Amino acid sequence: MKSPEYFIGLMSGTSLDSIDAVLVHFAPEVRLHTCLSHPLHLELRRQILQLTQPGHDEIERMGRLDIALAEAFAEAVHTLLQQAGVPASQVRAIGSHGQTIRHRPDAGFSLQIGDPNTIAERTGITTVADFRRRDLAAGGQGAPLVPAFHEALFRSSKRDRVIVNLGGMANITLLPANPASPVIGYDTGPANVLMDSWIEHHKGTGYDRNGSWAASGEVAPKLLSLLLAHPFFQAPPPKSTGREDFNRDWIEQTLVRLEHAPSPVDVQATLLELTAASLCNAIHSHCLMTPEIYLCGGGSHNRQLVERIQARLPDCQVDSTAALGLEPDWVEAVAFAWFAMRTLQQKTSSLPEVTGAKGARILGTVCPA
Repeated sequence: MKSPEYFIGLMSGTSLDSIDAVLVHFAPEVRLHTCLSHPLHLELRRQILQLTQPGHDEIERMGRLDIALAEAFAEAVHTLLQQAGVPASQVRAIGSHGQTIRHRPDAGFSLQIGDPNTIAERTGITTVADFRRRDLAAGGQGAPLVPAFHEALFRSSKRDRVIVNLGGMANITLLPANPASPVIGYDTGPANVLMDSWIEHHKGTGYDRNGSWAASGEVAPKLLSLLLAHPFFQAPPPKSTGREDFNRDWIEQTLVRLEHAPSPVDVQATLLELTAASLCNAIHSHCLMTPEIYLCGGGSHNRQLVERIQARLPDCQVDSTAALGLEPDWVEAVAFAWFAMRTLQQKTSSLPEVTGAKGARILGTVCPA
């Protein structure tokens, strides 16, 4: 029997919690062979966070971090292949999202680091990266990209579906059952990034497990109203966002506008409600007929957040993408393996109706083995 053609997907998102690595093949159907959550060292995480905001000596720091992060990606690949018992020679390509340090579609650029040349050199595997900039060059946002994969894998001819990715940021993909209707996708605002930042500052932990701390607080209505007044929430799609818009400084600047600041735990409860409200407001705005809602990303494990989403969408079935055959933690990494495959096949993998580009484009830069 012929050995399958494997692809590896690498994903490091806004949450900066780990490097997700998957080994997958796509013929005759999508099969996730092995997956790995590779730790992101605290010093690397600290340096990435510094680069997401303007600062001194950025070019020098970015150049060094570009290589250091690529070494970490290559290490994740080696560990993944060792666990899988698959030699590098059986892997057709790596699709690496890289780590976004600045996303400025308003200025026509989005910058991801994690040098693919270094990944290819260290692993001996062709590496495809830099997926966003061709879409930006064509007038698009360069994000979100994953809706194209969502359409290929999750679209149904029987029911409207919405795929919700709850990473650092939240984005939605609307998949109408009517094949003549276009796919719609965009960022709806923060998912975990504000909650993670707030609990780390006040409790010294990286995230709020199951939303337990948020659940112990009370939503502050005035604060929630001020947060929801951010212009991003009122802007029409296509749109995308990042830490440039939503960060702890923004929370602090909003709090000083209140006569009486809520307690830290009540702020956490309000940040969770902000994610649920902005997400569900966006879904409501499209007037779908009781769509099926499928969650993926780290936020899909936040029990309190899932409950608040379900409460705001009482007529919809809310589940995780596991119900569709792909565990929620690995959807984005599998997507970038799929993008690498499409690039090598010289096939487009962007949706201009999602990003606002002038047309579909073949995405990614190839660094041969």
